[in-house]
Amino acid sequence: MMISRRGFLTGCCVYGFESFHRPASHVVAGFAASQLSGDIRRPQFHLLPRANWMNDPNAPIYWNGNYHMFYQYNPDGAVWGNMHWGHALSPDMVHWQHLPIALSPSLDGPDAGGCFSGSAVLDDQQVMVLYTGVVSVPASEATARGAINFKETQCLAVGSGEELLTWTKRPKPVIAAPPADMEVTGFRDPSPWREGDWWYTVLGSGARNKGGAILLYRSKDLRQWEYVRVLTQGEGNHTNDSNPVEAGDMWECPDLFFLGGKAVLIYATDGKVYWECGDVDRKEWVFHARRKGLLDYGPSYYAAKTQLDRMHNRIVWGWLPESRPLEEYRDSGWAGMMSLPRVLTVDADYGLRVEVAPAIEALRQKPQIVEVTGNEEQNQRRIRSMYIEQCCGEVLCRFKRDSPAPFSLSLTSDHPEQCWLTLRYNASQPAKLLVDETLLPLGTGTDEQIEFHLYIDGSAIETFINRQTSYTKRFYPAGSTAPRVGLKIAGRTSDISRLRLWQISPISSDRLTT
Repeated sequence: MMISRRGFLTGCCVYGFESFHRPASHVVAGFAASQLSGDIRRPQFHLLPRANWMNDPNAPIYWNGNYHMFYQYNPDGAVWGNMHWGHALSPDMVHWQHLPIALSPSLDGPDAGGCFSGSAVLDDQQVMVLYTGVVSVPASEATARGAINFKETQCLAVGSGEELLTWTKRPKPVIAAPPADMEVTGFRDPSPWREGDWWYTVLGSGARNKGGAILLYRSKDLRQWEYVRVLTQGEGNHTNDSNPVEAGDMWECPDLFFLGGKAVLIYATDGKVYWECGDVDRKEWVFHARRKGLLDYGPSYYAAKTQLDRMHNRIVWGWLPESRPLEEYRDSGWAGMMSLPRVLTVDADYGLRVEVAPAIEALRQKPQIVEVTGNEEQNQRRIRSMYIEQCCGEVLCRFKRDSPAPFSLSLTSDHPEQCWLTLRYNASQPAKLLVDETLLPLGTGTDEQIEFHLYIDGSAIETFINRQTSYTKRFYPAGSTAPRVGLKIAGRTSDISRLRLWQISPISSDRLTT
């Protein structure tokens, strides 16, 4: 059961400045470090806090020789609520050091009810974050209505120090209200960029029973903003009148950026992250999409956020939520993790392409290689002998696209016997691929091979197919000992051109990611 990132929980606490310097390594009473580090379902090479709840990636930025990742964080439990900004530092987007909490709700401030998502920019060598602050208000004043009615405004904070450990907030919102003529279903998650003398930002919004919308604002100084217009708008699915995000009437976590002269918009709604690639009419400020799709087709990827790395590649991060019952992750003392960093590119036909950042390759160890022969039995025997230990590894498989026999690859465990994920391809339907029970589009293109690339970590599997599409899911091994993960391949092994497994080296000695 996936809990909405905006599940407005009754009884959500409000904290003031007294919690500002509470370290992100704080461990909830009753959850000792040994209990957390001994949990086989915790990942070993994905970022997550030492304990408690994590959701959206916020304001990732490369600055002063390091990568900074902020994220939605509840310092007081492994459930949504009491939103702070956790903070971690990395030299390579792989190995992380936990830092003190960056942003905490300010008593009587515009973020007294929580510091929601936002973005970072560099302005005159200063790191600035634009984020959504919320306060609890009567329903008549709310921009987001639910069990708790929130007024959402956009706030500004300035970071200082070599590791951005100190943050100074402006006491009042820099964008205090949505457009006067709109009755919005939400008003949050600013994502700014600079063009010439102007700063621009998109904001997630929408109108009930009409569809999600992306609002555009501009500013000369990041402090005084003016509304420009609705940049683009979609249609809802009319399936859930009580939750506008699930109904598609609210688009959250928008991000607009430019790759290869093309405009890319991503946003989250109805449990998925969508992308649109096209052009922006800068005279009228209207986004014209040419192609659309899902950033990830799996059930466990949401709230994506991008940044530029030190080589100016566009990197996207996502939140991998839990899919087990709330009671289970609450009692485990932790919930949620960050995806691996993914590199985005755009092809000549406005298609978005995605693959894991090559920095992850530094973690590979103990390669296992299948030298394919013409002897099917021998090939299968070699495949059955290969395992990933501790649910911590990588699989790469390439095979002929025009194979006359259907081909499938499954991740399995024999203690107990279990199938965690299956990919199926049939050359008779070359534009489709089945992952578990989900049908994914697969462009026919000119590729002569199909590539499956999988990363398995504790309780998460991130899968990439032909650098075109991805599928992320969570799985939960039983017991106190992590099972070995093996492969089962159906089809002609002689059609395989490359099959390799690697163990992945943990980024910490105790699963606490620091």
